[in-house]
Amino acid sequence: MTVKPCSVAILGLGMIGGSLALALKASGFADRVLGYDRDPAALAAGLAAGVIDGACEDLDAALAADVAVIAVPNVAAADVLVELLERTNHGRSGPVLTDVASVKGNLAAAAARGGPAPRFVPGHPIAGSERSGVAAANGELFRRHRVILTPLPDQDEGALALVRRLWESAGAEVVCMDVAEHDAVLAATSHLPHVLAYCLVDDLAASPRREELFRFAAGGFRDFTRIASSDPVMWRDVALANRDALLEAVDEFIAHLAALREAIASGDGARLEATFTAAKAARDAFAERESRRQQN
Repeated sequence: MTVKPCSVAILGLGMIGGSLALALKASGFADRVLGYDRDPAALAAGLAAGVIDGACEDLDAALAADVAVIAVPNVAAADVLVELLERTNHGRSGPVLTDVASVKGNLAAAAARGGPAPRFVPGHPIAGSERSGVAAANGELFRRHRVILTPLPDQDEGALALVRRLWESAGAEVVCMDVAEHDAVLAATSHLPHVLAYCLVDDLAASPRREELFRFAAGGFRDFTRIASSDPVMWRDVALANRDALLEAVDEFIAHLAALREAIASGDGARLEATFTAAKAARDAFAERESRRQQN
């Protein structure tokens, strides 16, 4: 069966939004991709690079599309969602709405303020880069990566199917998850690592020996702290939007780190080795699973 291409509006033309625009155009899912951004320079760059086919002057113009993707930082995404729902009779008219934010709880709460929003499908691509801006757009970014959808109560099944097809056309593997489970899992596996990377780099940068420390930093430091080059505004918003789940993850990590500190202080080599061995086994198993998944 031939599937009719859709028109898509990308609201927020950064690296994620630009990458999705390129992927949807290349796959044939979209016959026209429009961009909306409060920064005229981003729209101009997107048009010049062929990332988008046209620019929207306001949100009303974007609402003429079949699908509107909110691709702005997490806290702003909730505000944009509320504005879109107000303009579309709480999502009952206009385009199917979705987003790319890495926290879903605040989006779900925003959607529920006026009652069910059946044509809003929360989504989160587990893909990214420390680079930002539309100039970093990459149409292959989502290929062989997971995208998590968190359907809401009274979800319109047609809207859910369309958003699933959108991401699959970009080459992603789509899974569905409960909102609270998503935020807890991502707090531990994504948001906490970013907080730790930023914290470590900031701590070393504040040291009176910072020049020496950075001069002789080895590859492990570079690899561990790569994500501290990510967009600070975006990660500020993520930390605040997912505050409760992130604080729980931080507290659990602090307790584990305190136990390791005690093992070092007391010379408990057996405990250190046991911890390191268990961590290596878990990390190796994760890497092997991911390698197999990428090959399939």
